[in-house]
Amino acid sequence: MSYVEMPGAKVPIRMWTDPATVEDVALQQLRNVATLPWIKGLAVMPDVHYGKGATVGSVIAMQGAVCPAAVGVDIGCGMSAVKTSLTANDLPGDLSRLRSKIEQAIPVGRGMHDSPVDPGRMHGFATAGWDGFWGRFDGVAESVKFRHERAGKQMGTLGSGNHFVEVCTDTTGSVWLMLHSGSRNIGKELAEHHIGVAQKLPHNQGLVDRDLAVFIAQTPQMAAYRNDLFWAQEYAKYNRTIMMALLKDVIRKEFKKAKPAFEPEISAHHNYVAEERYDGMDLLVTRKGAIRAGSGEYGIIPGSMGTGSYIVKGLGNEKAFNSASHGAGRRMSRNAAKRRFSTRDLEEQTRGVECRKDSGVVDEIPGAYKSIDQVIDQQRDLVEVVAKLKQVVCVKG
Repeated sequence: MSYVEMPGAKVPIRMWTDPATVEDVALQQLRNVATLPWIKGLAVMPDVHYGKGATVGSVIAMQGAVCPAAVGVDIGCGMSAVKTSLTANDLPGDLSRLRSKIEQAIPVGRGMHDSPVDPGRMHGFATAGWDGFWGRFDGVAESVKFRHERAGKQMGTLGSGNHFVEVCTDTTGSVWLMLHSGSRNIGKELAEHHIGVAQKLPHNQGLVDRDLAVFIAQTPQMAAYRNDLFWAQEYAKYNRTIMMALLKDVIRKEFKKAKPAFEPEISAHHNYVAEERYDGMDLLVTRKGAIRAGSGEYGIIPGSMGTGSYIVKGLGNEKAFNSASHGAGRRMSRNAAKRRFSTRDLEEQTRGVECRKDSGVVDEIPGAYKSIDQVIDQQRDLVEVVAKLKQVVCVKG
């Protein structure tokens, strides 16, 4: 489908979904965003749903301003995927050992490494820029500097919620590795610090929603946020790169006879800010639960822990600010999913996937998410499908 345009106070709201299917609270969030004095465009992806701070599945283009709550607290959260030389025939019938080895290599939930991972000892990991990245930590907000040691130990860890590590096969039988994570607790603390600063600034006091408080260009508060924002986005990318290196190492050891090789990594943020130019204007584009889908750019759009995912290539649709959805999107809250579904439902909906099937992940059950196939179909003018993947192992945070 193409987009549906709804009126907004300052800009139209372009929606790549039927507005009638979107929750009222999410629609109100979008209308609120469209009132901001600095906004130049608002695009809404088919996985849209209500989110804390701002709507998940929204692309907010502003001139001279950025809203930290719209970026969210998991700055730089995103996906990485790698195609391997393995095929489905190389996989054992019982995948429980493989899942266990992945969980041993990559801490999940609130877990962290006993000591920081040394990237210099990791196979194929490019360490260029690593020292400079950590050197810039001294320039981030004072309130989080005491977290340096923890941030080091959490680098290369999964986190919780909807974060995951998967082994998948595509429709040709090729095996893929895929993971989803962000900037861990350090990104969260940086985000919360700056959201608090923004909400106290005088120019934000008359906004319809205090969560839409912004920083304005050429102010010390904006400079401080941009510094910390881009550092946290880099942390998130390094975090995924280290996890992927750890995952590859597991695969090399477990499939030693097959001598697995790996294609170049596909990586895509989906909670972040980018400096981009549209219609002759330099804009700050915030993608909250959306990926960049410029012409020819690869992206990853996951479904749920039982339905599979898509590797896509962007079509460069500027009406959507070169964006696409970041996943299937939730169709009900975590609490609603826990009330509605049981562990028996989880077992049924994840049949054939080696994964947790206990009460701790019922809120991530496939039934709590929209149809990934429908979401892909609604954005045929934003991306083209390169590969469809189905997970065989899923490690949840």
